[in-house]
Amino acid sequence: MSRYLAPSKIGLLALVELYIEGAVPNDAAIPVINFVTSHLLDCNLTGPPSPAPAEQWKKAENTIRLAVSIQHFEEMLAPFAAADRLPGRTLWDRFLEKLWGIDSLHTLHEFFDQLPDHLARTKAELREMTERGEKPPSGVLLSRNSPFGVFVRRSHLEFSKLHFNHVAELWKMFVKYRQPTAGHWRRRNPHYNRLSFDSVLLDGEHEWGAQTDEIALAAYGNMLLVDDQNPTLLVSTDDIESLLEFQVEHVQKYGTRVPRSIRDEFQKLLKSSRVVPSLSHYLNFSDSWRSGEFPATFDHLHRYFDYTMQSRDRLFYQYALLNLGIVQSDFGCHKEAVATMLEAISTAKENRDTACLNFALNWFYHFSRAHPSLVKELEGSSMLGSGKESLAFLRAKAKETGMWILWSSALLSEAKLGLSNGESISTALESMVRSSQIIVEKNVKTMIGPQLSLSIALWDRLGVAVMSTMACEVFLRCHARSSVFDDQLKLTCRMAGMLADRGQYEEAFATLEAIDTNSLRSAKPDQYWRLFRGLVKLRRDLHHNNLDSADGLLSQLLQNSPEDIEPDMVSIIDMFHIEALTRRQDFETAFTKLDRLIAELSHENRDVSLRIRLLLCKVDLFDRLGRPERGFTIAMRAASMAWRARLVSLLWQAVGALAHILNALGEFAAAQQLLVAVLPRCLETGVAYTAGTLYSLLADARIGLVGEMKDRRGGTGTAVVAAERAERAERLGGVHKALDSAFGCFSAVEDVDKRCEMLAKKAAVFRAEGDLVRAESCAGTYLGLWEEELARKG
Repeated sequence: MSRYLAPSKIGLLALVELYIEGAVPNDAAIPVINFVTSHLLDCNLTGPPSPAPAEQWKKAENTIRLAVSIQHFEEMLAPFAAADRLPGRTLWDRFLEKLWGIDSLHTLHEFFDQLPDHLARTKAELREMTERGEKPPSGVLLSRNSPFGVFVRRSHLEFSKLHFNHVAELWKMFVKYRQPTAGHWRRRNPHYNRLSFDSVLLDGEHEWGAQTDEIALAAYGNMLLVDDQNPTLLVSTDDIESLLEFQVEHVQKYGTRVPRSIRDEFQKLLKSSRVVPSLSHYLNFSDSWRSGEFPATFDHLHRYFDYTMQSRDRLFYQYALLNLGIVQSDFGCHKEAVATMLEAISTAKENRDTACLNFALNWFYHFSRAHPSLVKELEGSSMLGSGKESLAFLRAKAKETGMWILWSSALLSEAKLGLSNGESISTALESMVRSSQIIVEKNVKTMIGPQLSLSIALWDRLGVAVMSTMACEVFLRCHARSSVFDDQLKLTCRMAGMLADRGQYEEAFATLEAIDTNSLRSAKPDQYWRLFRGLVKLRRDLHHNNLDSADGLLSQLLQNSPEDIEPDMVSIIDMFHIEALTRRQDFETAFTKLDRLIAELSHENRDVSLRIRLLLCKVDLFDRLGRPERGFTIAMRAASMAWRARLVSLLWQAVGALAHILNALGEFAAAQQLLVAVLPRCLETGVAYTAGTLYSLLADARIGLVGEMKDRRGGTGTAVVAAERAERAERLGGVHKALDSAFGCFSAVEDVDKRCEMLAKKAAVFRAEGDLVRAESCAGTYLGLWEEELARKG
């Protein structure tokens, strides 16, 4: 096998010669140049700057196709007419004429020997030619430093370094590579003979006679036969290494696996290679890691770094430990991962490898946030320090060493830490703006996903759903293709969650289904995607009061260990579990789990929003038990925490809980005042269920005020009675408006119980007004909803 040259390279050289000779028409010039450069350089002149997921692997697929078959040339050249514009003559015909013109090993030598004639002469060469009286070359010449010029020079140099047996092997591989075009060449060339592939055999046929076939068989073997049982693939070592580097780069850049078709074709090429590059073990390690194959992952990782240790001593030992720690963490071996990462940190310090040290510390910080119980003892007994100290160190070191991605990540982590602790919004915004400046100035596209993800979380906390949705759409439409797939997946799920909050379940499922299926072949993203899809379905089942289906989903979701899934996913599952227990009226189990979660969060000092949600959940449980006043202090505490942390969406829920308690205590005017003040801002959050709850509470407060009017009625005059009736009718109209708004919000999220509750309240109000017709209509709608739901379940 040749180090650089292969039959496909000879085809590219022939195409470059056609371009130099002017055989390429103007309309085909750009496609031809793009075709050649795409196989020589990592560029595409006509493709989009951020290709779609299906297009990201196109270069590897085209390289493999070009290496194993000449058909790739035909697909590109056949649509274009030749420059001479002869009828029926295409650029593909001119290309075959060039290839079939190389009809012997001697002609192959001549083909490579004349390659330097296509290069522009240097000043020294022009001076020598003038001294000898020779004319300088004319016509189109390639600059020696241009992509085509470098390709021609290297091809000539590599061919001159080949031994005779390697040249003969290259010639035989070229004959086999060209052979599928024999039928087309036979139709275009009437002088074609069965031995036209080798002019030496053709010229010697009259001398050797019947022995010519035996000589051809001895020289070429069975390679020209269609049913060759041991086909040899036509690829060079350079092609193998470039394909490996391309695949590893894309796997690391986008966090996805190699598509099956490309993987299978590449394995065939790799088996035909006499030398297996050590990088192939790293590619196998990445593929096994993302596919979730625990034994194969460790085997390939050890194999790759065993080869690395042999060639580079112990200079890269810390990177082996870094990869090993990350893999152990992903497979649930968290204690082993902590020990391995600590060893990687100390080894990186010994070798003064700042880059590895910074990456290890960054990983350790995020690991400590996800699993605080495992590293709690290390903060005081080691030099790692607390989370803020680690981030300050990382930010300073990343800035010194020019590690822009790590610098931006450290700033975003500082902002996220401040938000989770309920600290100043302005401080978090300052860190986000500084990170955004680094991303724009240094063109760090891979950090746009985390940047916008944190922006979405910030707008969500501030209760501005329009900005959250806009930021999510901007990422998915403009930046998803150039970002890591994990960011694309999480923001897609975030978008689906916002759609589900508005009751658009079908759109949410469609958003999730639109994710590239090849990217979901990785174990962790696939698990995340399936869990989130299950959570959306669980939410819909709970709103439909389909508790049997909800219990089935919950039993599957709760089987996942909290250590194996994302922390935010764990909290969502726990909240849904408590809601399901509440709907089944299993209040004792719900209280037990709620108290346990509150105790765990207080010890671990987790995100303040989780603590507020649990407090509000406890207030709701007191209300369902008929003791809403017992949750007054808890609701006040939740409202105070939400106000300090500027968690606006949770603040409105806490205000709603306080209003409900005030209604229970008979303070209807105060409850109405609170609800009227917060409802417009609550609508901005885009959470339909919360808005419906507040409208329902507003209706309760207003109906309570109507009852107070009846209790304090004292006037007997006609005018006084008329005024009281008008005021009462106006307030009852406000009750109906609030109930209609609540019914609309609950209808959006398809909550059957709440819709029926609103209809029951409307029927009661109509009955109190004496409007029995409307009361019966509401009762009929109530029964229709239940019948429809029962029919859907059945």
